[in-house]
Amino acid sequence: MITLIVPCYNEQESLPIFYKEVTAVVQKIKSDYELLFINDGSRDDTLTILRSLAKKDSHVTYLSFSRNFGKEAAMYAGFCNARGEYVAVMDADMQDPPSLLPKMLEILESGEYDSVATRRADRKGEPPIRSWFARKFYHIINKISDADIVDGARDFRLMKREMVDAIVSMSEYNRFSKGIFGWIGFRTYWLPYENVERVAGETKWNFWKLFKYAIDGIINFSQAPLSIASWFGIFMTFCSFLLLFGIVIRKAMFGDPVAGWASTVCVIIFIGGIQLFCLGIMGQYIAKTYLETKHRPHFIISETNGEDVKKVK
Repeated sequence: MITLIVPCYNEQESLPIFYKEVTAVVQKIKSDYELLFINDGSRDDTLTILRSLAKKDSHVTYLSFSRNFGKEAAMYAGFCNARGEYVAVMDADMQDPPSLLPKMLEILESGEYDSVATRRADRKGEPPIRSWFARKFYHIINKISDADIVDGARDFRLMKREMVDAIVSMSEYNRFSKGIFGWIGFRTYWLPYENVERVAGETKWNFWKLFKYAIDGIINFSQAPLSIASWFGIFMTFCSFLLLFGIVIRKAMFGDPVAGWASTVCVIIFIGGIQLFCLGIMGQYIAKTYLETKHRPHFIISETNGEDVKKVK
C-alpha cells in the first residue's frame, strides 16, 4: 500500500482539483493506496469537502485537528497514522505534481534508495529577494549543522516504511522536517523538477513566516548561534582590555583624560546591544527547551473517518 499524506489548511479551492489529479495518477499504479488528508484547523469549507470525498471514496481518510497546529504537526500526524509500506508527503495546492509519483515509485522499487525526494530546479515565479534569502538559508544551515538539506528541497518525497518509522521515533515538539529528513540519513535520490505555481487559492507562507521557520530550523539543528554569542563575548572583552590599556597609557604619558561623552555613550549602547543580542539567542534555546519539557501533544484530532487513529500524540 502507498499512503499519500496531504496537509490541508484553507484549501477549499484546490482540493477538488488535487483529488481529481492525484486519483487519476494513483489508479494507474498497480498498488493499493490511501489518501490521508490532514485538516489543520481550516476556517473555510476544507473539512466539508473532505467529508464528501470520504463518503464517495473508500481510499480517502481524513484527520481533522481541533485547531491549527501547523504544517509540521500535520505531517507528523500523517506519519503516525500512515498504514502504507510506502509513504509520501504532498501539498494540496498542486505545487507538488502528482505526475511525478510513478517515476518516484519506480526509483524506490529498484531497491537502491530508501526515499525519493523532490527539489525545485529553478525558482521561477518567486520574488528575487525571497529566492536570495532561501538560497542563503540552505547554504548557512548546511554549514553549521549536521542536517543535509539540498537547496530547493521540498517536503514532497516518497519513503519506505523504515524511514517513516525513524521519523516517528523523533518525537520532539519543535519540529523541522526538512532537517529531520536529512539528519536520519538513509539513501535518498533527489528528483529535480521545474517550479509549479499554485493551482488555486493563496499561499499561507509570507516572508515573515518563512523567516521564522528558517530561524526555527537553525536553532533546532545547530548550536552555532550559541557559539557565536560566546565568541562575541570573548571578542568584546578583548577589545575592552585594549581600550582600557590605551586609556591608562594616555593618562600616564600625557596626563590627558579621555574626552567626549558622545563616544562613550555610543560604546555603551553598542556593547549593550550585543549583550541583548546574545541574551536573545540564549532565550530562543531556553524557550524551546521549556516547550519540550511540557510534553504537550503535537496535535489533537477532533474528527476522523479512520479506524485505530492516534488522536493525540
